[in-house]
Amino acid sequence: MYNDTMANLIQKQKHFYRSGATRPYEFRLRQLKKLRDVLVAYEKQVIEALKKDLNKSEFEAYSTEIGIVYEELSFTIKHLRSWMAPRKAKTALTHFGSKGRIIPEPYGTTLIIAPWNYPFQLAVSPLIGALAAGNTVVMKPSELTPTMSALLSEMLGSVYEEEYIAVVEGGPEVSQELLAQPVDYIFFTGSVNVGKIVMQAAAKQLIPLTLELGGKSPCIVHADAPLKLTAQRIVFGKFTNAGQTCIAPDYLLVHRSVKTELIAYIQESIKEFYGPDPLSNPSYGRIVSEKHFQRLASFLQNGTVASGGKTAPDHLTIEPTMLDQVTWDMPVMQEEIFGPILPIIEYDRIQEAIDMINDRPKPLALYLFTREPEIEEAVVGSVSYGGGCINDTLMHIATPYLPFGGVGESGMGAYHGQGSFDTFTHYKSVLKQTNMFDFTFRYPSSKNGLKYLRKLLKP
Repeated sequence: MYNDTMANLIQKQKHFYRSGATRPYEFRLRQLKKLRDVLVAYEKQVIEALKKDLNKSEFEAYSTEIGIVYEELSFTIKHLRSWMAPRKAKTALTHFGSKGRIIPEPYGTTLIIAPWNYPFQLAVSPLIGALAAGNTVVMKPSELTPTMSALLSEMLGSVYEEEYIAVVEGGPEVSQELLAQPVDYIFFTGSVNVGKIVMQAAAKQLIPLTLELGGKSPCIVHADAPLKLTAQRIVFGKFTNAGQTCIAPDYLLVHRSVKTELIAYIQESIKEFYGPDPLSNPSYGRIVSEKHFQRLASFLQNGTVASGGKTAPDHLTIEPTMLDQVTWDMPVMQEEIFGPILPIIEYDRIQEAIDMINDRPKPLALYLFTREPEIEEAVVGSVSYGGGCINDTLMHIATPYLPFGGVGESGMGAYHGQGSFDTFTHYKSVLKQTNMFDFTFRYPSSKNGLKYLRKLLKP
C-alpha cells in the first residue's frame, strides 16, 4: 500500500521537475518568499508545537529554531541570483579556442528526512537549500514530535502543491518505503546507526546523499581558560534543549589543575540559568520519549554525581548533571549521550587530550577553551572533526557563512548558506569548442601527432 502511494508521489514530482518549472530564478525566488511568508504566519503555532513536543520555551524556540531559519532564508534570498549564475572556467593550452563553463543545475526530486530534536529548524533549513537549488522535495518529519510533524504538513500543504513539496508523515516503515524510491538526492539528519541504514539504501540505487549524524563531541578546557565565562558557555551549549543537540558538548576534557574550580562555576551557571530546582522550571526542556529517558537515567549510575542527578520520570525530565570519576569503559562513554548529562575526564598535557579524541571516531563538533595560540594550533591542526568553536559552543551552526557538516562517522556533506545550495546542486561542466580551426595532431592519422602531444603534455 505504502509503496504504491510513495511511487506515485515520486513520479508526480519527477514529472513536475521535468517540466522545467523549478529552474528559473524568478520561480525559485518566488517560492522562497512564499516560504518566508507562511513561516511568519505560522510562527505562533510553531512555538506552541515545540512547547508541546519538547517543552521548549518561547526564547529557546526562537533562538535555536525559528530565528536561525529566518536568517538562513534571508541570506539565501539575498544571494540566490549570484549562486545560480554559471561560472567561467579557465582553458588549458591544449584547449586553445574553446570556452569552459560550470553550470549549477538541480538534482531533481529530493528526499529530506528530518530528526526530532530540532524538528522545525532541521526540516526547514535543508528545505531552503533544496528549493533554492531548484529541486522538488519530499519531506519526512520525525514521528517522535507528532505535533510539529502535523504542523509542517499543514503549513507547507497550505501553500505548495504536493508535486512540488510534499510532507509525508509516519513511522520508520514510511521512511523505509521512501528510501526504496528512485529519488535523485537524499538528505538525512539523525543517528549514526540509522544513517548507516540510509546509506545502504542509497547505495543500492547509487543515489547521492548528505548525512548529518552525531557522535561524542568533546569540549576541552585548558588551564588558562577564563573559567567563569567558559562555564557559562558550556552550560549554554550542553543543556539547551535538555542536551538533545547533535553538536552539544558530549563530555569535558579538563586540565587537572582547574577541574574543581570549573565544576563550581558550572554549578553556579546551572543555577543562574535554570534556578535552584531545574525540574520545576517550566522552561526547562524534557526528554523526547520514555525510551530515551530510561537510557539516559541509566547513565546516572556511572562515575560519581558531581552536580544534579535528580529525575522526574512522570515529566521525562533529568536535572543538568555532571559526572566525575568517569572512565572510557563506562556505558556513558560508549555512545552519544544526547541528554543533560556531562561526564568529566581529566588530563595533564594537551597531547593527552588530543590522543584521547583521536583514538575514537571523528566527532561532529569540537570545542576548545584556551587563551594560548599554541594550544589552539595544536588541537585544530591535529584533530579531525566536522566543525566547532574556540572559546564558545554551538555558535558555529548559527552563521550562514560557515558550512556545517560531519566527517567520518559523524557524517558527510555540509550545508547552511551557500553550502546548502551547493549540497542540493550538481555542478555540470561544459566545454564549447571553436569551429574556426582544428588541431589535427590529436587524431590518430596525424604524422607528427605524438611529437606535438609530447610537447604539450609533458611532466
